Order: sequence, then structure tokens, then C-alpha cells
Amino acid sequence: MIDTLRLTAEEAMGLIERGEASAAELHSAYLDAIRERDGELHAYLRTVDEADGAGVPIAFKDVISSRGVETTAGSKILEGYVPVFDSTVATRCREAGLPLIGKTNMDEFAMGSSTENSAYGPTRNPWDPGRVPGGSSGGSAAAVAAGLAPWALGTDTGGSVKQPASLCGIVGLRPTYGTVSRYGIVAFASSLDQVGPMTKTVRDNALLYRIIAGRDPCDTTTVEPPQPVELPEREDLKGIRVGVPKELNEAEGIEPGVKEAADRTIELCRTLGAEVGETTLPRSVEYGLACYYLVAPAEASSNLSRYDGVRYGLRVEGENGVRSMYERTRDAGFGDEPKRRIMLGAYALSAGYYEAYYGQAQKVRTVIAQEHAAAFRSFDVLVSPTSPTVAFRLGEKAENPLAMYLSDVLTIPSNMAGLPGLSIPCGLSEGLPVGFQLIGPQFSENTLFHVGHALERAIGFDVVPGRLQ
Repeated sequence: MIDTLRLTAEEAMGLIERGEASAAELHSAYLDAIRERDGELHAYLRTVDEADGAGVPIAFKDVISSRGVETTAGSKILEGYVPVFDSTVATRCREAGLPLIGKTNMDEFAMGSSTENSAYGPTRNPWDPGRVPGGSSGGSAAAVAAGLAPWALGTDTGGSVKQPASLCGIVGLRPTYGTVSRYGIVAFASSLDQVGPMTKTVRDNALLYRIIAGRDPCDTTTVEPPQPVELPEREDLKGIRVGVPKELNEAEGIEPGVKEAADRTIELCRTLGAEVGETTLPRSVEYGLACYYLVAPAEASSNLSRYDGVRYGLRVEGENGVRSMYERTRDAGFGDEPKRRIMLGAYALSAGYYEAYYGQAQKVRTVIAQEHAAAFRSFDVLVSPTSPTVAFRLGEKAENPLAMYLSDVLTIPSNMAGLPGLSIPCGLSEGLPVGFQLIGPQFSENTLFHVGHALERAIGFDVVPGRLQ
């Protein structure tokens, strides 16, 4: 019997290398686990029955195009769409021998922080099925946490890898913008979207990042990481300068239990030999959320204009020609959150308001990047809680978009600056996981992995949800 609840991807590789299990047997074990536990969680939208590779199976968020496998981005408007090509990250996983086990649930077009905006129903948190797994990559996070996949890929725009990793008690990386190709990824906000690994351990995360990172001729925004991806081994933090941004650690809305867990982890950094000091990001935190909710919807309104019922996906015929068909298709195909963001973005880009809103937001974005760069002149990594709260109850924030948007208040500032961030579990509050966010300068993934690995070993967090043990 293969214990998928505790098996890491690195351990699964060892089973294959030693001949103790085949890729097909691993694939079958995870499908059995999905049949056993996913009826309650709804982490998957669809599974792939046969292993197409000789390595460790992987799950993809349903925004990642996979040849021959339906890809809907969690939306009715793409229902039935089957790509005839692979995204670049899918190609790289296939070339590395990683068979696809299935496509995971998500907020529609990656717009949300709870995976309640999926057109196919919400995903539930493996730690407490009455609570959300975070979003928009909540299906991928829940699948890894519940032992339904050894690792998975998500996408992160404002925090959609880091925040669900935090709420589900796993490890999630949002890489430096441009180090992972966006070719074949259903677009939300092109200057922010980035594919990231979601895993049980930091070493697994580094292994998967090593597979997907690199320049891609199909995506002109990509670059080759300047150093090869290293597997972390160090157990101390000697020589590492850890900055504690006051505003990220004292932001309004951080729950007491979350703050306590983060403070303990900051103290652990000192115990492991790091030099810890306070720093400040006042404008990044004050203006980050507002800046994001102008830039991201503006880009979304442009990207989502391609869904018109003409070329692929849903088509609802109109009574009065093509314009009527456009309107009916979009009305039936898009959910409330994409409609909300399309309208906001179209307004921000309109001729009379472009400079006042979108143009101004881009200037603020530059200030945010400069403020982070100044902090990194004194520190190697910046730290904070990943999410201000633990997993909240299903429906708790569904009727209040602003409250939902605040779920990403701690992850958005560094994302606006295009910086890498790693979330690791650092303890429990109210019996639910708390995430600890490590932010680095561009191309500092190796540093984040080394720091995250040392903390992970010292914390000794059990990633298997208590109710599943």
C-alpha cells in the first residue's frame, strides 16, 4: 500500500528509482485516494486515468492548457474546450516524465481568494471541510494537502499560490516574474500572472521549480534564471539578514493567533543564527491593494475580451445578429466576479479615466518596486504572515468582495514588484494552518529555498491534516 497522505514527491521518486513502485502504480494509488476523499473536497474537476510518463504524477490548475484534456479555467464560458497543444510548463513536465493526474478546481479565471467562484462548485479545505482552501489555486492546494497529488502547479497573480498554500498548510512558491513561461496559460493579468509549484516540502518545491523554470521562445517576457536551481540542505541561517516589515506584520486584520505563530517563527530565525531587524514598506502596503485592483482588472478586461462565442467554448445564439450573440454568450458564460472585474477594468482604461486610474496605478507600481529594492539593500529576505487569517468558513466573505480582496493584502505588494515569495506552514491557530511568507529580491529563489528549508526542519510542522491522520 502506498501512503499518499504522507508521501512527498522526492520520496515517490525514490520509490520509482529503487523499483519499489512504478509510475503506473503511483498514478493508480493517487486515483484511488481521489475516489476515496475527493467527493467531500472537490479538489479536482477531472482526472486522467492512465499514466503518460515514467515519473511522479502531477496535478495542474485548470488554467494550464494540456493537449487533449478539457481546460475550462473554472468557467462555463470555456466548458468543453479541449486544447490541441500543451502549455510550456505542461511540455516541460511531460519531458521530465511527470504524468498528469488531473485538472484542479479554481476560482473562475483565477479571480478569487477562496475557490468559491468556480462555475463548478467550491473546493473545501482538507483541514476542515466547512472552510475554504484559499484561492484561486485552492484545488491544487487541497489536492496536495489531502494526499490527492504529490505536487501540483498553480498560478499566482495577487497571491493565488501563496495564500491557498497558507490556508491548506503546504509550501507554495510564486517565482520571480518572467522565470516561468506563461505560454498556454489562460490569461488573467499578463503583467502579474506566474505559474508556481505547490508541494508538501520545500525540497519538493525546488525540484518542481527546477523543471518548469527557464526562458521560452514562445513567451518573450521570460528569462533564464541566472543561477541553477539548488536543492536546499542547510539547517541554519547564519549569515542571512532577515527584515521584518512593520506594516506587513502589524497590518489591520491580522488575527492574534496568526501573529503569534509568525512572531514565533521570526524568533526562530534568530535562534538559527539569522540577523533579524525591522524595516518598513509604508507605501507598498498602503497603496498595494488599490494599485492591484486597478492594474489586474484592466488587464483582465483586455484578456477576457477574446471570449465571444465565435472561436471556442460556449456560444449562446442571439436573436439580432452577432452583437446579440456576444452579449448573451458573455452573460451566460461569465460569473459575477469576472463580470465585476471586466467592468472595473474597462472603466479604468476608458479614454476619460485612463491616466487618472490605470496610468496612476502604474506609477505607484514603480514606487512599490523601488521601496522593496531599498529594503533589500539591508536584508536578504523579508518576512511576514502569508495570510492575515486562517481558513475562513465557506460563504463567510462571499457577499462582501472587499473583505475577500483583503485576503491578499500581505501578498500583493511584493507581487506588484515582480518579486519571488515562498509560503511555508509555521504552526496552527484554532487548529488550522498558518503560513509564513518569505520574500526575496528578483532571482533569489535559491535563498528562499534555503531559508524555508532550515525553518521547515526546525518547525517540524506535520503537513497531514489532523482529521485525516
